[in-house]
Amino acid sequence: MSQDYAFVAETMKQGVPWVGTTGIDFLEVEGDRVLVALPDGEQYRNHVGGPHAAVVFGAGETASGAVVLAAFSRHMDKATPLVARAEITYKKVATGALRAEAVLGRPAAEVVAELASGTRPEFPVHVTITNADGVTTTEMTVIWTLRPNR
Repeated sequence: MSQDYAFVAETMKQGVPWVGTTGIDFLEVEGDRVLVALPDGEQYRNHVGGPHAAVVFGAGETASGAVVLAAFSRHMDKATPLVARAEITYKKVATGALRAEAVLGRPAAEVVAELASGTRPEFPVHVTITNADGVTTTEMTVIWTLRPNR
């Protein structure tokens, strides 16, 4: 039986107001992978006409958060997901609309087992950001943790 992840987009837009203001569209949501689109908009641009680095980071971090929500939604009563750290590499100047694909870097069951054992797990989410031509403009890794609820 496959799980329905339709709730992820609305939960992200309601729970993280910034997501709703950017116009990010959730194109594909699976338990270990999410693809979002960031529309082109003058309000997002930098001095070279592309999306500002902070906006690019925000799109990638949003995709990573969505995959964390999809993967661990059944465990939110036990833990709160938080970003521990992130690394980003801007490879090419981004212009126009962007897509950010986030992929869970460890099996969710392994992370949940660590949480159940009393350990505060950390796990990577790998994000690739591409332009409308499919060219990779940015790569990032966001390290998430599940902080046990007390």
